[in-house]
Parts: sequence; structure tokens; C-alpha cells
Amino acid sequence: MPLLKLDRLCDGLESGDWAGFLRDWDRALRAGNHPETTRYNYLLAAAQLAKYLADESPDPDADDAAQDPTMVTKAHVESFQAWMIETRSPSTALNKHKSLQQFFKYLLEEEEIDKSPMARVKQPQTPQKLVPIMGDDDTKKLLDGTKGKTFMSLRDEALIRLYYNTGARLSEIGNLLLTDLDMNTESVHLHGKGAKDRRVRFGPKTSRAIARYLRARAKRKGAADVPHLWMAEKGAKPLSPNGIKLMLKRRGAAAGVTNTHAHRWRHNFAHEWHKGGGNTGDLMLLLGWASEDMPRRYGASAAAERAQELQVQMGIGERV
Repeated sequence: MPLLKLDRLCDGLESGDWAGFLRDWDRALRAGNHPETTRYNYLLAAAQLAKYLADESPDPDADDAAQDPTMVTKAHVESFQAWMIETRSPSTALNKHKSLQQFFKYLLEEEEIDKSPMARVKQPQTPQKLVPIMGDDDTKKLLDGTKGKTFMSLRDEALIRLYYNTGARLSEIGNLLLTDLDMNTESVHLHGKGAKDRRVRFGPKTSRAIARYLRARAKRKGAADVPHLWMAEKGAKPLSPNGIKLMLKRRGAAAGVTNTHAHRWRHNFAHEWHKGGGNTGDLMLLLGWASEDMPRRYGASAAAERAQELQVQMGIGERV
């Protein structure tokens, strides 16, 4: 089932100009080869702003902007952003801010507006959350729960090991095709954000788990007609990234591991890489990052542990 349903996003906006602009913007985003998830997040933010102006805004002058996005002002956006912080969270408000920047940039490029209302709207401050890593102990608890020869056990072990071994994003592993997998080189071709592809290796234990899963998969009726690597428990249909997310949550609850999600292994990968003295540039290549801010953020919750271990190794204050 596709994530992006434009008619649903535009529901209630057809009386004005918003729906038309959103449809035109989506066409431009598709022409730019933006992934569906990015398009959805962008369009959702713009639709939410339109509906806020129509239904929630305390500004009596918001009626025109609720009909026409070219009438949106800085005050309208700031009011929407404050509402997002109050009703959702600062991090959600930040995501909406970034998406709306892209929307009004599009209107500028189309010469529908002379100046973006986002030009002087400050980004909301967001507290940095220290995401705990998913280390060896918690991962072992999850893997212990996959022991067995059932299709689900074999599939879930392969999935968990691949996330643990590569630090890849939920969607990157979740959307793999059979053709992305190379068992000869023990590597996968990942399709990252911003159409940035990369190939990463995995180890012998992960390779063995994937091989066992592939043998079980080949016995499934209709499996040959499914191009996706991961299959759902029943029927000849793929397991979606959201299905994987739910599986990890279920496995975590059964194993007594709280907050089980794929991104924790991404943090763990960065932590282990730094701990082992790995090069930051190489880490960026492996995890598909373009910004040097990302290596500093990921694994930050375990940074004190790395610093303390290095302190002991250096022996500062112990030489006399």
C-alpha cells in the first residue's frame, strides 16, 4: 500500500488554491526523483499548515491564506509553528519548519511569490535526546527469541543481524530487493536518502542467517514472484518497513528490551566505530551521511564510556 495518497492529503483543501499547488509541487518532487517518504513529509506539512489556517488559527486575517498559499505571512507560519510545539513536540515542529522551507522555495522558483515567509522564521530549539545504543547484551536477548526453524524465526534473525551488523536505516534494509543482495561478496546494495546509494558488507554470522532465511524463502509458495527480499508471514507479499518496525517492537516486548527499534543499532554502529578508532570520513560513507554533524550526534549517549576508557588507557595523572 503506497504511503503517499495525495487525494487524502488534499481532502478539505479543494475549495481554494492549496490542493492545486500541492499537486503541482508533488509533480515537481517526482520529477526531481525525491523518494516517496520525503514527498509525503513535505506535502503533509504544507497541508497541515493550510488546515491550521482554516480551522485553528486565532488570526482573523488568516482566511485568505487558508485559501491561497501565496498569501501566507511570517506571522502565520510562526503561529503554526508554536501550535505544533504545543500540540506535538519541538522536534515535530522542526521537521515541519524544514518541509515548509522547501514548499515556499518551490513557490519562489515558480515566481508565485516574491519572498518566502520562512525567510526570517527561526527554527524551533529542540533538546538533543541521547538515544541509548542497542549493544551486545540487548541484541543477544532479541536473537535468543528468534531461535527455531520457523519461517518467522529465520527471517527475524536475519533482519536483526543485518541491522546490527550494518547500522543501516530501517527503510534501507526494509526495502531491499533480492537483486540488492550479493552473497558471494557478503554485501548489500542500500538505497539511501537523497538517492545516495552505497554498498556495505556484512559478517559471517549475518551471512549464515541470511542464507538460512533464503532457503526457507525459496520454499514459500509464490516467493519467486516477489522481488523484495523480506516476505510477510502469510501469503506471497513483501514485509514492509512498518511491518519490520512492529516486529522489532513485538520481539523487544517479549525479550524485555525497551524501545526496540532499528535506529538504536545505527547509534551502536557509530559508537563501536568510534570506540575502535575508526575514521569519521569512512563512517560517513558506511552510514550514508553527507553532514559531519551526524557522526557527532550518533552514539553520543555512549560518548562518556569511550572517554573514560581512553582516559584509563592514557594514564593521565598516573605517571609519578
